[in-house]
Amino acid sequence: MIRSLILATAGLLALSACDRSNEGASVSINADGDNVLGAINGETGEMKIDVPGFQGSVKLPKIKIDTGNFDLNGVRLYPGSSIKTLNIVGDDKAGGLRVAFASPATPTIVRDWFARRLGKVGYQVHSEGPNLIGTTDENKPFRLELAPDGKDKATGTIVISG
Repeated sequence: MIRSLILATAGLLALSACDRSNEGASVSINADGDNVLGAINGETGEMKIDVPGFQGSVKLPKIKIDTGNFDLNGVRLYPGSSIKTLNIVGDDKAGGLRVAFASPATPTIVRDWFARRLGKVGYQVHSEGPNLIGTTDENKPFRLELAPDGKDKATGTIVISG
């Protein structure tokens, strides 16, 4: 399972648009909460891998992951959003996903946009202030936390627990 996560993320990164600006996404793959198997530093572009039988690091161009590179059952991020960090945790007990992103709309607009679309793909969510709380279509805990980021912008974090 862990190798599949690494290969899937490597494929995602290969397909992602390279961006040499200062905005890059940080990505990490963990076997459990503390054991990082692979990571990309969004500021430097350095990728490190530490799995049984192989350790290494390589400098890559900074990558920008946007709405075209990520979806939840076909629901992409709010249009114009970009991912800041992507953390994947996979182990035999409980896997999970944590995605931090920035959106060009207020928290309320982003929350309502997600609520409509996630409901159509089987997520059971309800509003709790600017956030969405509930479960995925596979009955896993889901949380979308949103906060304002200046005028008419938001930062958000999607957390799916196993």
